[in-house]
Formats: sequence, structure tokens, C-alpha cells
Amino acid sequence: MLEVQGLTCFRQDRCLFADLDFTLSPGDICQIEGPNGAGKSTLLRALLGLFRADEGQVSWQQQNVTKQQENFFQDVLYLGHKFAISADLSPLQNLMSWSELHSINTANFEYALAQVGLAGLEDIPCHSLSAGQHRRVALARLWLSSAKLWVLDEPFTAIDKAGVALLQNKFQQHMSAGGMVLITTHQDLSLQFDSLKTLTLGQTQEFR
Repeated sequence: MLEVQGLTCFRQDRCLFADLDFTLSPGDICQIEGPNGAGKSTLLRALLGLFRADEGQVSWQQQNVTKQQENFFQDVLYLGHKFAISADLSPLQNLMSWSELHSINTANFEYALAQVGLAGLEDIPCHSLSAGQHRRVALARLWLSSAKLWVLDEPFTAIDKAGVALLQNKFQQHMSAGGMVLITTHQDLSLQFDSLKTLTLGQTQEFR
């Protein structure tokens, strides 16, 4: 469903990656690896049109995403480095605000927060929560979204081992339902994924 062809990105006259080709099909998970500065976050942003690639194209369901951005964005859930959490709102209010922006009409916010370990903290202002708890508020969106493609930039940051295991099990559920996951992480995935693809950025680009 996702096809990347010849994607090339420069930043400040430095080539981050060139002629990048890869595909994702329903049930796939792709882990993007590479040292800091290799272009992992830039690649995710380029795929979503948040960073303009110098060359190449990205297709979704065999159509260029630039020609169907609205449809594409409806099928994507993106969680970046920044949590996109308002510190003045509670976890519950943050999820409610997010759901209104994404036209999610029916959602069990309390259930989603409980799944990420925030039961009992639903109504506490987020400025009173830790960085890890902020991350969990953002990740609770995975339990609310029906998007087919999850694009996640370092989702395990500030999450303990139990939280990492919980997320990987959620990935598996999403993939079993025909979803796809594109993820950057410095940690090895501990769960055995049959359809795991790896994209390595850096001095040597490799997709396997």
C-alpha cells in the first residue's frame, strides 16, 4: 500500500539518503535504523510531506500522495519526537481534543489511558506528570485510531520495559488486522515479528 521510489533528501548541502526504494504491505512492520543524524526522522517527515524531498515520490494505494493528501492523512497516525500534549490539559482532555481534530466520534478514552498505565491519572494536569507519562498519553492514541499506517518516531523513548512490551503487542494486533507500522528506534524489537523489514540509513543504505 505504501511505495517509496528514488527518495533523496539533502540538508545543509549534506545528503541524508539517496535513491531510497521500499514498500510496505498490510501486515508489515518496518524498523528504520541508523546513527543519530542519519536522517531517520527526516525520512518519516518526508514520507508525510512535512519535509520536502529533493527527489523521488511516495505513493499510497498506487497513487502519488501529493494528489490525495486528504485521503492519505486519514489513513495515517503519526507520532513524532514532540508529544503534541498540552501541559495545561489533563490526559483525558488531551485525548478528547485530539479526537475532535481527527473526527473520532466514538472512543473510550478511559480505556485507552488505562491500557498505557494511566488509570487514576485521567484528570490530573499533564504538567504534573513525568516525561514518560506524557509519552504514554500520546501513545494512548494507538488504542483510539483506526488509521491503517502508524508512523512512529522513537515511540519507546522514556518508556519502561513493560511499556515497550505492551507497545509491541499492540503493533502485532494492528498488523494482524491488516495494519502497517513504520518505526524508528535505537532499541531492538524484542517481539518476534514474522513480517519485519529493516531499513538502515547511514554511510551504507540497506533495505531487507
